[in-house]
Amino acid sequence: MLKRRHFKQTVTLKDRLISFAKEAREKAGQLQPCPEKDELLKKARQADTAVHLADWANSPGLQPPT
Repeated sequence: MLKRRHFKQTVTLKDRLISFAKEAREKAGQLQPCPEKDELLKKARQADTAVHLADWANSPGLQPPT
């Protein structure tokens, strides 16, 4: 049986997503209008949405459905 490699993340998912979104926007800013630029901006928006949802899901005010 193969063993899975385990490693501990030193940077939180939120920080990695924020960093990814920032880098994607910087790369997109250097490109002329093209499908690649649109894709980078889309991925940056998706990363921002993921951060927002993670914040919402981990918020202390979140209540279970009744």
